[in-house]
Amino acid sequence: MKAKIYGMDGTDKGSVELPKVFETAYKPVVIKRAVLAIQTARLQPKGTDPRAGLQNTAIYIGSRNQPGTRKSINTDKARLPRLINMRHPASGKVARVPQSVGGRRAHPPKANKIIVEKINKKEKRLALASAIAATAVKELVEKRFIVEGELPIIIEDKFEETAKTTEVVAALAKIGTGKDLVNAKGKIRKRAGKGKTRGRTKKQKKSVLIVTAENSKVLKAARNLPGVESVTVASLNVELLAPGAEAGRLVIWTSSAIAKLAEEKTVKKVVKKTEEKKTVKKKVVKKKVVKKEWWFMVKLNETEKKQAKQEAKTEEKVEVTKTIKSNATLEDLAVVFYPLVTEKSVNMIEAENKLTFIVSDKSNRQDVKRVIQKSYDVKVEKVNIIRDRKGRKKAIVKLAKENKAQDLATKLGVL
Repeated sequence: MKAKIYGMDGTDKGSVELPKVFETAYKPVVIKRAVLAIQTARLQPKGTDPRAGLQNTAIYIGSRNQPGTRKSINTDKARLPRLINMRHPASGKVARVPQSVGGRRAHPPKANKIIVEKINKKEKRLALASAIAATAVKELVEKRFIVEGELPIIIEDKFEETAKTTEVVAALAKIGTGKDLVNAKGKIRKRAGKGKTRGRTKKQKKSVLIVTAENSKVLKAARNLPGVESVTVASLNVELLAPGAEAGRLVIWTSSAIAKLAEEKTVKKVVKKTEEKKTVKKKVVKKKVVKKEWWFMVKLNETEKKQAKQEAKTEEKVEVTKTIKSNATLEDLAVVFYPLVTEKSVNMIEAENKLTFIVSDKSNRQDVKRVIQKSYDVKVEKVNIIRDRKGRKKAIVKLAKENKAQDLATKLGVL
């Protein structure tokens, strides 16, 4: 997409390829959020002193079991807090409450109120790119400004060296923005409301925005024109490109500003995201960690299980897979995972002949009872299943009197 370059006298000086940021989609909702974030960041917190109206000696004593000089009830006066520096509470002036003279306000403005609307960095970048692209859409710009030619308007770099305001006005008139300058000049009016007493006496219609590559003379020359604003590319923000949160401002770019626009980091990131790029995701192969404990055998197939047992025999330490004889199959091991070792579970082994196991979420009491009896040749009297704070499913298994939980716990390596 190419655009025409105008000279200072309005003649054609060639064309330039527009950056890809001008192809960004129009996002009015994101633009509005970014503008509100900029505007609310300028607001100053305001509120009353939390102690206002409370710095006095007023008290209210509602108890009836008080002497006459102490109580505030049944004294033929309103039951309100009164100052105690006048003989006794009942004889003082009412204070502290909102309806009293000098009392606190009922609901004053709070200084800790959150008034800043935040926006994500990626949304902010997208809003800036979308607002830049909207300056080249004639339908949007024509709603608020007088457009005499094609958009975007790009002028030669010689314009940046203009030091006189009259020269700026003459150049803007020749490239097709003179009518909008005249229109903005005639729309300076008094502000309605209290803003007049706070230094904001006038309201001014927005007009042309001049964007240059670097800090140059034209920025100072154009700043006194009614409604005209001038900034560098690095100082661009969404509020300048979309005043009032409505995108589509009449912008005059210098040719060097267009070249620098493509180099800006914030714009580059948005363009990079919007472009369609084929990315091949590499498959990450996770290595299986072979563990010797019996409750992890569910994760292994039959061959890996045999290899793990052979490796366990060569080690000096006595592993759980060697010390205990289990008749459990892989299906059984998918029900009962491993014994839980805590201070409470160890006490239950000794005192109540009970063992605690971590079991599958899909298991029930009958499954746990069947697996424990089959695997360890013991008789189970009762099984209780509960959830712990970590969300794990626990089975508390009580063995019959002829089987001791301590013997089984020793085999399992719990004790």
